[in-house]
Amino acid sequence: MGRLKLSLTLLLLAAPNCAGDSVQPGRTPVLVELFTSEGCSSCPPADALLMKLNDTQPIAGVDVIALEEHVDYWDRPEWRDPFSSAEVTKRQRQYTDRLELDSAYTPEMVIDGQTEFVGSDANKAARELAKAAARTKAPVHVTLREKSGDRVSLEVQVEAASPGDVLLAITERKLASDVKGGENAGRNMKHSAVVRKLVAIGKVKKGELFSKQTAVTLASDWKPENLSAVVFVQERGSGKVLGAAELRLER
Repeated sequence: MGRLKLSLTLLLLAAPNCAGDSVQPGRTPVLVELFTSEGCSSCPPADALLMKLNDTQPIAGVDVIALEEHVDYWDRPEWRDPFSSAEVTKRQRQYTDRLELDSAYTPEMVIDGQTEFVGSDANKAARELAKAAARTKAPVHVTLREKSGDRVSLEVQVEAASPGDVLLAITERKLASDVKGGENAGRNMKHSAVVRKLVAIGKVKKGELFSKQTAVTLASDWKPENLSAVVFVQERGSGKVLGAAELRLER
């Protein structure tokens, strides 16, 4: 999944912003996670739906913040998904337990950590996105302070009404694979917002301001012009996403 080095230092957000998070005017951020795999023949339609949601933002009042997360339990000797990881599989299984499902499956779409369904169901996605956008969200801000070569410095600011974990994902757009084996052999599979790394960067306390600076060193096989930093806060226990923000790193 590439390499990511994080240097975390607590600080006051006193310095001026270089560039702020890309919140769409009049839209509410909603985190959309898709658990998928290049080894799953049912996944390409779900991958295409996530790409459409992310690229065209078609739902009124909703700012879709996408995470395409590739599990590793479909990997086989004839084809290993190059974007898969055990960490993503673990994250999906946490949702399986929280949402009281019989088992994990792909493609699975999870909206704001609360609602899940088959990831290719466009009508269900539209309904659940609209519902999620109607809920009150914690303000989350991610700001690009400095960019130099393969290193970027981000500031994160969160204020939540409930205690939660603050997570940072680095995602990459415009990825594709010519699949050589498995259920999708012979297909060219295109992806949007693939999670390259997902890490916890701190904890927010109820009613308190969380402020942190994070220095990120980008891996050499990531294309900076296609990268985003996604920051979200997830309520402990329930997994409910309290708020989220996205910053395109090509700025």
